[in-house]
Amino acid sequence: MSSDHEILADRLNAEPAIFKGCSSSELGMIVGLAIVIWLPLSLLLAWLLGAITMGFGIAGVGVVATVVALATLFQRIKRGRPEGYYQQWLRIRLQTMGLYRTPWVLRSGSWDIGRAYYASLPTRNR
Repeated sequence: MSSDHEILADRLNAEPAIFKGCSSSELGMIVGLAIVIWLPLSLLLAWLLGAITMGFGIAGVGVVATVVALATLFQRIKRGRPEGYYQQWLRIRLQTMGLYRTPWVLRSGSWDIGRAYYASLPTRNR
């Protein structure tokens, strides 16, 4: 048998969806965020209850539940939208709150050259 045809795609325009419409980088971000939130919270709760090892179990269940819930939320946000929609939406919202500066022009309306008076044109030297 000759392997003239590859089964795997050579060129992809975007990351493929792995779970509930989320790519591997999106899932990695969700898992990392869930671990950062759930691990200290569950260990503190387990320490207060007197069973430290129970905290890891609580964290595991919390991380899985958070991944499923946020993946479902991302699936709803991304449905019918272009690639990268929610990233741009988040950046614009952060700029309106003053936490981030986007590289896009978000102002609408009439534009002017910004001069308050008429400047004389420079003379040509020939």
